[in-house]
Amino acid sequence: MEKKKVVVGMSGGVDSSVAAWLLKEEGYDVIGVTMQIWQEEEEQIQEEQGGCCGLSAVEDARRVAAMLDIPYYVMNFKSEFKKNVIDYFVKEYLKGHTPNPCIACNRYVKWESLLKRSIDIGADYIATGHYARIRQLPNGRFALQKSATAAKDQTYALYNLTQYQLSHTLMPVGDYTKEEIRAIAEKIGLRTANKPDSQEICFIPDQDYAGFIEREAKESVPPPGNFVTKDGTILGQHKGITHYTIGQRKGLGIALGTPRFVTEIRTETNQVVLGSNEEVFGTVLFADRLNFMSIPNLEEEMDVIAKIRYSHKGAPCKIKMIEQDKILCNFQEPVRAITPGQAVVFYNGDILVGGGIILDRNVKLSEQQ
Repeated sequence: MEKKKVVVGMSGGVDSSVAAWLLKEEGYDVIGVTMQIWQEEEEQIQEEQGGCCGLSAVEDARRVAAMLDIPYYVMNFKSEFKKNVIDYFVKEYLKGHTPNPCIACNRYVKWESLLKRSIDIGADYIATGHYARIRQLPNGRFALQKSATAAKDQTYALYNLTQYQLSHTLMPVGDYTKEEIRAIAEKIGLRTANKPDSQEICFIPDQDYAGFIEREAKESVPPPGNFVTKDGTILGQHKGITHYTIGQRKGLGIALGTPRFVTEIRTETNQVVLGSNEEVFGTVLFADRLNFMSIPNLEEEMDVIAKIRYSHKGAPCKIKMIEQDKILCNFQEPVRAITPGQAVVFYNGDILVGGGIILDRNVKLSEQQ
């Protein structure tokens, strides 16, 4: 019987390296691929900054592939990444939102583009080193199940994958803890065994988001404006809305005697609203750009656990559809910093139900088209 062929996205890190080894051990015909998506800087800078897709990652992945005796290629996805991730990231910040570029990258680059090319070259699957598991449910649908280790679970950033993508994806790392993955890497002598995880946005190595947006957007960058209270009282001047996110306290550059937090960003008046910590909490959010995974669609109100950011532990809430592609979420208890542009992701137990992108709370739904 012919071996099933799988293209493994190799970032140069320990997780994708072990994923390739595990799949080879299972008998798959494994091909290693690193996606070249944004690298322009000198290699020396990349070595210092790291990141999941830097030039040093290519060398690490190439060496691992050689050690595993699997074919290895670098594929160029720069145009897809620019359109679906960088341009999206900049546009969202200009709207006063805080996007998650990894979610866009996963859906449109790491899956849509890589999967298409992989199928074109005869592969049956693609695979990654994500900490998540894929299950086919009794209703026939494919869904993500949380990984074996809650500390590393990455299902939140993968909520937007389609049924077709899930049916052609393998995630062998999801059944292991990080410690077990590093132990496997040590045992088989992988050079990436103790390589630190990349933590930040890969295409902004210095983490200066506002500076990056200014360089990309040029004349479109919003000018300085006013810090205000909820009722519009002016408190001082801000540097431009791209410098701020909901819940932010540090780096505001304004002293008011008591701690103040960003509670709202008003793009139409170029104002950043400051308030107390209590005002950062809310119980209601609206979301659109929905993707359902474990169910075809939401037909009636449902109790779920919702995560409103990657690091959020999740909170009980009721969800119901209010318009086509728009959902209302009512939390049992107030949650902190409901942030437009971030994803809200719904779980039933450890199975991912679906998710969407959080909308501005003070804009009428009809205006969110």
